[in-house]
Amino acid sequence: MAYIIDGKKIAAEFRAQLALDVASLTQTRNITPGLAVVLVGNNPASEVYVRMKKKACADVGIASFSHELPIDTTEDDLLALVNRLNHDPNVHGILVQLPLPPQIHESRIIQAISPRKDVDGFHPENVGLLATGSPGLRPCTPLGIMALIAKSGMDPAGKHAVIIGRSNIVGKPVALMLLQAHATVTICHSRTHHLQQVISSGDIVVAAIGRPRFLGKEAIQEGAVVIDVGTNRLEDGTLCGDCDFEAIKHKASAITPSPGGVGPMTIAMLLANTIQAAQQS
Repeated sequence: MAYIIDGKKIAAEFRAQLALDVASLTQTRNITPGLAVVLVGNNPASEVYVRMKKKACADVGIASFSHELPIDTTEDDLLALVNRLNHDPNVHGILVQLPLPPQIHESRIIQAISPRKDVDGFHPENVGLLATGSPGLRPCTPLGIMALIAKSGMDPAGKHAVIIGRSNIVGKPVALMLLQAHATVTICHSRTHHLQQVISSGDIVVAAIGRPRFLGKEAIQEGAVVIDVGTNRLEDGTLCGDCDFEAIKHKASAITPSPGGVGPMTIAMLLANTIQAAQQS
């Protein structure tokens, strides 16, 4: 039976330390880290994420500034808000909740955010810093994944890590982080030949494709560490990951549940990035 990597418990441990970091920053430098969260429109899933992020901020002592804009907001208006937040000394991190309405180009908004306040780690400057192994703000979900792998007890050095999915948000950045941790990395995608065979060679498998229970036990080698990034809503309203958790947990050495694995760590890393940005302000 696999060790269940409990993301909720691990995230709570991280948040406890982050609360101490906030208190120290406030005491020594009179700085309260501030996170501005911008939501355009009324996407139900985004609204839930924003509420969770605001609560998480309050739990560790980070000031949160909420900007909820109508769905017909223009790109120019959103850019103007981002510019104001870039120059607001009380705001150390800026998060524009994605996806955005179709009249707004996401890439323009991401590039408009100051790299020093880019707590999502999506700005091209921060992406370049990650690619070259230089210090900078990192994407939150990949940071959380790396923390969960560490908690599994497996050192990535010398191991074969297989990433299923090549998104800019998860697949590509976590591949770079695993390379920096001295793993040998393979990124799989929709055009990968012999996909199951490639996955079965992975000592570490990160599933991030958004397909319910896509990964079964037959594709996992005995003793692999499996990180399930997917959160998929089924027709009956229940949530599941990209992996067949019940089947794989009898073959893997460690596995994250979904929900309750990567999600809580993503929010914890967002808080950590906000504190890092405040420390460097």
